[in-house]
Amino acid sequence: MRKNRLLIEAARMLRKEMTPQEKHLWFDFLRHYPIKICRQKIINKFVVDFCCAKAKLIIELDGSQHYTEDGLAHDAERTNILNALGFMVLRFPNKEIDSDFSSVCTKIDDIIQQRICADPTQR
Repeated sequence: MRKNRLLIEAARMLRKEMTPQEKHLWFDFLRHYPIKICRQKIINKFVVDFCCAKAKLIIELDGSQHYTEDGLAHDAERTNILNALGFMVLRFPNKEIDSDFSSVCTKIDDIIQQRICADPTQR
């Protein structure tokens, strides 16, 4: 599937205008993680916050707009589509990045390691 020009532009803009929580997670953990993780990656018709292709893991940081009725419904649909493509979607509220950063990093690392070890093609 050819990537839509609008999605490419959206991904570029999102990389330039990351939220404080996205910047914190990216610059203080994910950027130097030993397994490649991309930010603002286009998958299907979505731009996801972070993606570890090797572990088939998507990491999403959720601000307040994600907790409205429409936001929850949109996220559920998006997660179902991404799950159908073989990805696990891991969501963290922005507040958790602010208040418990080390636990977030530990959880991400644990899940990546579990998913890589569980996939015999990754050994």
